[in-house]
Amino acid sequence: MLYSHHVPVWFRKIFPEVIWSGEKTDNVVHLTFDDGPIPEVTPYILDELKKYNQKATFFCVGDNVRKYPKIYARIIQEGHGVGNHTFHHLNGWENSFDQYYEDVLKAEVLIDSTLFRPPYGKMSLQQFFKIKQQFCLVFWTYLSGDFDPSFDAEKCIKQVKKISKNGAILVFHDNIKSEAHVRKVLPEILEFYRSEHIVSKTLSV
Repeated sequence: MLYSHHVPVWFRKIFPEVIWSGEKTDNVVHLTFDDGPIPEVTPYILDELKKYNQKATFFCVGDNVRKYPKIYARIIQEGHGVGNHTFHHLNGWENSFDQYYEDVLKAEVLIDSTLFRPPYGKMSLQQFFKIKQQFCLVFWTYLSGDFDPSFDAEKCIKQVKKISKNGAILVFHDNIKSEAHVRKVLPEILEFYRSEHIVSKTLSV
């Protein structure tokens, strides 16, 4: 599976409107979770975050919010942030402008947020320029790759420990494909944050 854990600095400079990192403070990071909410994974993540008194931002798929409104409500009630991740988890490269934009707006009805993250990190330029007029586009400092069958948990934990500073935005997933990996790495990451006095905050703009 081809993807990059880190977005090159030169690429970030081409798109300065995009949020690549958050609060520039030594001991602050921003944990984010994409694709939920779903009952198999999201409540577990919420339980772990609550146990360690940490906050995260959940980029939600609108159809999942429709199907599991109580889990979505719990995310909000427990002080976490939310963002729009389209209604059907669409790949911007594989859908027309109209289809994609309508899907984003359909999700917006259910997800009260000015934050947007494109599924797979893929958008056409037309989609990008239109959506950035209405939303703050959030990408990442580090993509964990927890969706990858060849995911190396120990390598991920090592990288997360190294990069967890200066408002780094870290991407994990609350979906079935990533469940086993998230259950393995999240407690270790949160324990590390507690020992090092690192705080995960919601993203704000």
